[in-house]
Amino acid sequence: MQDASQLAKTEDSHRMRGESDPDPQLSLDEVHDLAARIHEAVSSVIEGKSDAVRTAIIVLLAEGHLLIEDVPGVGKTMLAKTLARSIDGTMRRIQFTPDLLPSDITGVSVFNQDARTFEFRPGAVFANLVVGDEINRASPKTQSALLECMEEAQVTVDGTTYELSRPFMVMATQNPIEMEGTYPLPEAQRDRFMARISMGYPTAAAELAMLDSHGAGSPLARLRPVTDATSVAAAIARVAQVYASPALRQYVVDIVTATRSTSALRLGASPRAALGLLRAARANAALDRRDHVIPEDVQRVALPVLAHRVILSADQQHLRHGAGEVLEQLLQRVPVPAASAR
Repeated sequence: MQDASQLAKTEDSHRMRGESDPDPQLSLDEVHDLAARIHEAVSSVIEGKSDAVRTAIIVLLAEGHLLIEDVPGVGKTMLAKTLARSIDGTMRRIQFTPDLLPSDITGVSVFNQDARTFEFRPGAVFANLVVGDEINRASPKTQSALLECMEEAQVTVDGTTYELSRPFMVMATQNPIEMEGTYPLPEAQRDRFMARISMGYPTAAAELAMLDSHGAGSPLARLRPVTDATSVAAAIARVAQVYASPALRQYVVDIVTATRSTSALRLGASPRAALGLLRAARANAALDRRDHVIPEDVQRVALPVLAHRVILSADQQHLRHGAGEVLEQLLQRVPVPAASAR
């Protein structure tokens, strides 16, 4: 069974992979202010979805990837594009279709007749923020082209490995209702998304405000970046330094272990989920200007981080219970560390 020390070692090895982290020169106040500017910019386009915007920013600062899953027309792609445009970095949008090829995503080596050598032409994944629209419409072979990118921030083509720029974040959308002509994401792919969110329908007031702001044109066209990729990378490095006590790390492990031992779930959360939960909790603490993680941070991000990684048992599906309900019950049963141990 995984314990807090193993989680710490795994997290250290995760940080050592790829490029070294930027020097964390930002203060927590500066991280909070940066996040607040992004939140304000995104909220100027996405009406009435403050929780979804906050979760997206948490995933960004935790150096994760975001899956936005909901019915058509509720602003999934708009949220992803708005977050990307609020940062002055490179952004690419991929429209996933059945005829999309893996090389369209990763890139391809092309023979140069003049130089008599092969030249690598980067694919759409070579950007700071990659927006993948309707990811489940591409074939499994094309979907799998993102696996290495999302886990290791690199691409291997024809035996040569190319590092991706930092920060690197994939924001993918999918429609869980219309399944005709789609290829559901395998568990290995879903597990690489740090969090999943649903937009939901707006309130009447938010929808009315949307009609006013979007009626004469999209406010996305008027949005200007409020920060740059270098500042975001520095904020990510500072978030990684937020302290998590041994008792807090053990609390994370206990939650993940509980998902594997309950009869309500056929598949529990992976060790990668424990890493994602701790990193997201650190980002949540940083947004609240705290230099240490408390159990409330873990609880705040637990459902977005864990719900898409678990599979309900047949009995729970028959009772039409959701993964969120089961996880909320587990959170209530897992002992919370005493204040003196935090």
